[in-house]
Amino acid sequence: MALTLSCGLATSLNSHEHARIAEELGYNTAWMFDTAPVCADVWMQLGRAADRTERITLATGVLAPALRHPITTANAISTLVSIAGRERVAIGVGSGFSGAIVTGQRPSKWTYVAAYIKTVRALLRGETVEWEGSNVKLLHGPLTGPIRPIEVPFLVAADGPKGMAVAHELADGAIGAFAPHDGWDWSMVMAQGTVLDEGEDPGSQRVLDAGGPGAAIMLHYAVEFNGASQLPFDAADWAQAYSDVPTDIRHLVLHEGHGVFVSAIDRPYLTGDVLVKSGMALSAAEWRDKVAALEAGGATEVTYTPAGPDIPHELEAFMKAVTA
Repeated sequence: MALTLSCGLATSLNSHEHARIAEELGYNTAWMFDTAPVCADVWMQLGRAADRTERITLATGVLAPALRHPITTANAISTLVSIAGRERVAIGVGSGFSGAIVTGQRPSKWTYVAAYIKTVRALLRGETVEWEGSNVKLLHGPLTGPIRPIEVPFLVAADGPKGMAVAHELADGAIGAFAPHDGWDWSMVMAQGTVLDEGEDPGSQRVLDAGGPGAAIMLHYAVEFNGASQLPFDAADWAQAYSDVPTDIRHLVLHEGHGVFVSAIDRPYLTGDVLVKSGMALSAAEWRDKVAALEAGGATEVTYTPAGPDIPHELEAFMKAVTA
């Protein structure tokens, strides 16, 4: 299977337009984030994108199950299918890692995620399902929803054995946050950062704005799970900057701008050296090498996730770099 190139969008008020631009540039899928405390609503923006595009697949990348009742999710999928068509919709589901930690919660247990996926898929087939002690069913008529059954592909975002077991049991594909999962017909992997122009300073303001959010996410995850020493750059002082934040609001401060912009606390620690060492500032040739390595590792789809104030520029620069 030939490698496909897609884009991941930290859902903004302009993501519908960015999906249109991505389609023009040749991206295969626009995956939109479901990080409710930080991003615009994923379903509203996917629906707006469906009205502005013709070819590109529209997908959740990824849903946080604990944030929505299965009926709400099944209804949203059904509505998106009615706009875009079944062949243009894909559903990425995870344990709610970003969506959960930004609300101060831990990710959902994989047993819950598995039950959630089974329930949503059954609802889309038109079945009656028990959820939390009640029987639920989509009761749409011809004016409020498309004819069921509705079959769309589901992918599971996971890295550990429990999540991958759920993926093998229930999913049509697997999503890797940092590395691809080999052996899948559909193996999507995320790739974040920015493309350096020829001779561009990795510590320039543009690069910090575009590559900084990705490096900051690496630090935020490390702080959450006491892994700062495992990062590819020196983060001791940076992690220490959060030590005096009260525990009841630390998640709010730590994840401000999560994947979208660099917070005031993070800004002093983001240097060109950090961006280079974290892989968030790569030349065009380095991006080509990275994409080739991801494909060699089993990826069938590489999803570029840009950040910063000029998403159209980032999308164009990445596509030009890796297809040169």
